[in-house]
Amino acid sequence: MGDTREGGCACGAVRYRLASEPLFVHCCHCLSCQRQTGSAFVVNVLIEADRVEVQGSAPEPVDAPRDDGSVQRIHRCPTCRVAVFSEYGRPEILFVRGGTLDRPASVAPDVHIYTRSKVPWVALPDDVPAFEAYYDSKTLWPAESLARLRAALPRRR
Repeated sequence: MGDTREGGCACGAVRYRLASEPLFVHCCHCLSCQRQTGSAFVVNVLIEADRVEVQGSAPEPVDAPRDDGSVQRIHRCPTCRVAVFSEYGRPEILFVRGGTLDRPASVAPDVHIYTRSKVPWVALPDDVPAFEAYYDSKTLWPAESLARLRAALPRRR
């Protein structure tokens, strides 16, 4: 990783540093992400939880309902309540909110997902894969990222 990626919440109580390159970067256009962010989409930087070094206050986990009936755990600053990370059922992998990076432009989406609910005024780039729903990570992720993912997740019996 050329430059260290650091970020935090609006008030500065929660700060973090990414200890490696992300596994993959999603730009999610689903209705849940739109509602939870108050925006047209969210940029999520997927990375192993043990590669996110939290400094300062620890974010507080808050369970939020999703449109499909599942729960998303959102980690928010205990002071300003900004969402810093999310997890989707696997605490070993965090979805760092790209907008909380000190330099949000240091990451770019590797994929656009749930474009079926994309707002019509957002134009997607032709050179980035886009899917109406989710996708098969085994066909899109780099081999190194897939190996890191396998290493991070506990083996299922």
